[in-house]
Amino acid sequence: MIDIGANLTHESFNKDRSEVIQAAVESGVEAMIVTGSNMTCSRQAFELTQEYPDQLFSTVGIHPHHAVDYTGETEDLILELIKHNKVVAIGETGLDYFRDISPREAQVFSFEQHIKLAIETKMPLFLHQRDAHKDFYPIIKEHRDQLSNLVVHCFTDSKQALFDYIDLDCHIGITGWVCDERRGLHLRELVANIPGDRLMIETDSPYLIPRDLKLKTRRNEPKHLPHIAQVIAQLRNEELNSFKKMTTETSTKFFCL
Repeated sequence: MIDIGANLTHESFNKDRSEVIQAAVESGVEAMIVTGSNMTCSRQAFELTQEYPDQLFSTVGIHPHHAVDYTGETEDLILELIKHNKVVAIGETGLDYFRDISPREAQVFSFEQHIKLAIETKMPLFLHQRDAHKDFYPIIKEHRDQLSNLVVHCFTDSKQALFDYIDLDCHIGITGWVCDERRGLHLRELVANIPGDRLMIETDSPYLIPRDLKLKTRRNEPKHLPHIAQVIAQLRNEELNSFKKMTTETSTKFFCL
């Protein structure tokens, strides 16, 4: 299995990062893509790929929460890091109107700059969208023909949003949100609608720990990806090993691993 989104640079992993990666491998997660969410994090994510070359890849980008920090230096960093074969996508980028930590104008500007770079370099885009479909979708639609692979990671939105993204030939990343009995119920009904060659799985560690595991910790880890896979496979009425094989092949092809 491949965890396409793990925030392994997070400080909660500082004391036991090696053990976390080893536990993931032992659980069947053969590769993890470390998410770059700001300049410092993106550098650290790349450095981790050098430290753990057999297990880790990374992305480089600016999360919409940090969009106000996008500068020419950011563009230089993205162009520098994507020269390395361990950096497999531009992002995390997109729009987040749920928290609005950066002004929406700054979010749109940063998002469009990432898109420009992805068009120029033909790199995949690793996308974030929360409560912003009305602005996010038209931007993606406008540029879709010029872009290569796109994944809307950690998808939690509506049926209409899902179908809009699938119609644009986007990939969809599903997390342990689907295991949450409080807020994941609508997502449980939607996952069967995602074409197999467009579906990928992720933990978004250390966030979004599967609530149905009833663990005493709130820190999520890549080792929980097999549980997420099992839940989604059941919801799609698919045999687990076949589901794992399918998502692994889709992720491998998407990121050219």
